[in-house]
Amino acid sequence: MMKLLRLYRRSLAYSLLTVVFSSLIIISTPQPGYSQSWLNWIFQGVQVIQLSTLSDSQEVKYGQQINQELLKSGQFTPSRNRELTQRIDRIGQRLAKNSSRSNLPFTFQVVNDNAINAFATMGGFVYINTGLIAAADNEAELASVMAHEIAHITERHSIKQMRNVAVSQGLMSAAGLSENNIVNLGVQLAVNLPNSREAELEADQMGLKNLRRVGYAPIGMITFMKKLTQNGGAAPEFLSTHPATPQRVNALTKSVNPQTASQGDGLNNQAYQQQFRALL
Repeated sequence: MMKLLRLYRRSLAYSLLTVVFSSLIIISTPQPGYSQSWLNWIFQGVQVIQLSTLSDSQEVKYGQQINQELLKSGQFTPSRNRELTQRIDRIGQRLAKNSSRSNLPFTFQVVNDNAINAFATMGGFVYINTGLIAAADNEAELASVMAHEIAHITERHSIKQMRNVAVSQGLMSAAGLSENNIVNLGVQLAVNLPNSREAELEADQMGLKNLRRVGYAPIGMITFMKKLTQNGGAAPEFLSTHPATPQRVNALTKSVNPQTASQGDGLNNQAYQQQFRALL
């Protein structure tokens, strides 16, 4: 009887081992379009994140890490002008609190750079160059750029773009991306890669709605966009990451009632000169 019991236990153990190893073989088989097995990453102690289920708190955490890497690598130099930074933050927080993701802790930074440029990273981080502040004629124009950047964050454009780039570069496993790859790609996207045309059009429309919602004159977004497209010299850096085309200008113009386009805050050019340009 005892001999039969031992044989039964041994048979059961072999069966369980067979099931376990079969499962490992199945789940470690590479999925189409991905270069690495998530099981290998687990064995290496690497945390793998699925971008489609990224929580707000995770997004903010990675945004903070991306911001730290941008600072550490010298990709940009933050302005030490506290008054200018506070004024930019005031506009940004006014817009952020009325956005579709007002729960995010948005951070607005002024970058010491004469290039006409602005960009955003996941988790609520928005960067505005001093060159862009100088290029704007009034607060409504400046606010329109900030509303556009906020829209990129609320619509998770950088996360969607990150997934596409990760797949094309073979960095994505079946389960997602490693934390290190998320941060590295976030830096790469912030500095070098433009958003898609569809993302830009969506950010324009979402930004325009937010601009009107908080009381800025919507004409500011149209006049600033026209200013970029009509630039007679070399195209500003802003166009390399935010392609301004007649299509975008036409879409914005159609979305604004000409009779109310100039109704709202931010069209006092003289006040802008004193409160913003004078601080540059």
